[in-house]
Amino acid sequence: MLDSRILMSGKRKYLFGLMILLFISVICVAFSMEGSDDFDISRREVLLRRIGHELLLQSGDSTSRVLPVKKIAENEYQIRFENDLTFLPDSLVNTTQRLLAKDPLAGDYVVNVLNRGNSSVAYGYAISKNKKDDIVPCKGRKQPRAYYMINIKFKPTGINIAKNGYLLGSLPFLAFVGFVFFRSVKPRRALPDGGYSGMLTLGAVLFDAKNRKLIINGKTIDLTGTETRLLLIFALSPNETIERSRLQKEIWEDEGVIVGRSLDMFISKLRKKLELDSHINIVVIRGKGYKLEISS
Repeated sequence: MLDSRILMSGKRKYLFGLMILLFISVICVAFSMEGSDDFDISRREVLLRRIGHELLLQSGDSTSRVLPVKKIAENEYQIRFENDLTFLPDSLVNTTQRLLAKDPLAGDYVVNVLNRGNSSVAYGYAISKNKKDDIVPCKGRKQPRAYYMINIKFKPTGINIAKNGYLLGSLPFLAFVGFVFFRSVKPRRALPDGGYSGMLTLGAVLFDAKNRKLIINGKTIDLTGTETRLLLIFALSPNETIERSRLQKEIWEDEGVIVGRSLDMFISKLRKKLELDSHINIVVIRGKGYKLEISS
């Protein structure tokens, strides 16, 4: 039984180590997703500049600059131009669809073309992964030359939600790991030994609880830690019935495992170590528990 308890303890340590490994893996996945996210966002900004470049070429301008892409909100960007331009809605829609198809984070998005002077919307449309949900009005109508800005707002993708979910989800997981850890390392409850630091006399048996030994007729018998704790409970209440549930609780509950047969086996081992003295015995009180009987 002692071997099985050692095995159980080893399993708890293995489980704890596995949970720590899983927690570390969760954090690593979250941050690797963040790194990938940053790269894809940088790539998106390059694609947005490419959209501006192609619109200038379609407008007949091959010399003026596309100004730096501006991030104006979470998942929303603005393409600005050095000079005025004109555009066909059909060409703008086709250009954005073709280039943003290369953006792994771009699913649904809304495009608004603004007049730079008063920020009024000159033209707008919405693109969806589900083509039937696209909203593209006023095709074929060339827009007048003006100073335009193009705002593109992307629908948040699952990657940000997943990343935040990993990080937030890891907090209760860490709390659970901490609970298991502190439960597993919780100090074993000290038995009330009444301050005994010397020998206890049980009939002709000397019980050295501190050094885990029995001395019977000059013969020394070693005890295990569990045997010592078990015998100490009996020794402090000789000739009294000790309930089985109390013994199980005080010996095994703090270790997180209670196995019914464990108590019977340790009782049997103690009986064998005490059998050199016929005046002392651990007897079964049927339906109740055990009693350490000491006769004169």
